[in-house]
Amino acid sequence: MHVVESADVPESPQRSEPVPDLVVEARPRRTADLAGLIRPSHAAKAILLVPLALIGASPWTLAEAGGIVMATIAFILASAAVYIGNDIADRHRDRHHPVKRHRPIASGRVGVLTACLCCAVLLALLGAVIAQAPGTYWPVLVYLPLNVAYSRFLKHVPLVDVGTVAVGFVLRVLQGYEVTGGPVPAWLLVTVFSMSLLLLIGKRRQELLETGAVHRPALRGYSMELTNWLLQIASVLALVSGLTYLRDEGPFGPEHGQTAMLLSTPFALFALFRYLQIQLIDGDGGDPVRVLLRDRVLVANSMLWAATLGVTLLFVHNPSLAAAVPF
Repeated sequence: MHVVESADVPESPQRSEPVPDLVVEARPRRTADLAGLIRPSHAAKAILLVPLALIGASPWTLAEAGGIVMATIAFILASAAVYIGNDIADRHRDRHHPVKRHRPIASGRVGVLTACLCCAVLLALLGAVIAQAPGTYWPVLVYLPLNVAYSRFLKHVPLVDVGTVAVGFVLRVLQGYEVTGGPVPAWLLVTVFSMSLLLLIGKRRQELLETGAVHRPALRGYSMELTNWLLQIASVLALVSGLTYLRDEGPFGPEHGQTAMLLSTPFALFALFRYLQIQLIDGDGGDPVRVLLRDRVLVANSMLWAATLGVTLLFVHNPSLAAAVPF
């Protein structure tokens, strides 16, 4: 038997190469974790709601458009700071959740000190935006302490928890109207509030199915039967208030508001039916943002609905085009 001496074994020059590879791989992972702190997909809440104020503004001015952009950025920064604060406060509880335990702070990939630093940077940027026109950013200033109260104790109170979050969506809409200076449509606020409740109750229902009241103490005040009833009530209120807004307060005017309402009815009903189908049949309502933005049926329905109302609005502001249509 030939025994190979250690001197006979050639030294491998590749033994030290994996280290730099690991460093290269760790950098994008670190960047992804830091980006995950602010939940970029949730920026859609501000992007979709704050600019609603421009619907009734015709024609748009450069000042109004610029104000909406800054207001949207302000709410994105504020909500991102709130998300980080909530994740810091809930990190111990999140570690026992099947999905939330993978979040950067709960998993330990981002330390609490680093997260606090990121939150401070976001708040500093928000302060710089608000300093440009302090009097018009009161909805953001209300949103921040409201979410601190939510994180501390309101989220543990059944029904109050979803109502508090829904108010945050209404504040986004109010912020848009505050910077444009236009009158705030009451029925639009009711629609946003009731739609937010619908999505939030669906989220609570999904949490009951997945984890029960272990992760979220407020779930002790909910049941499957209660959430089913609440979904029905919120759906009816959202439908009625939304159609009433289009008829009475929308940008179509008193002469064409009823037409916009009639055209919107089948799209609005289908959107609600589809969401309830996803919630009650597919059991996939745990992430409302993902449902609204990634469900192809809902996205297609929304695009057709927007195109229909867009063409209607074009005819309203250009009567000569409507007269040229041969039917």
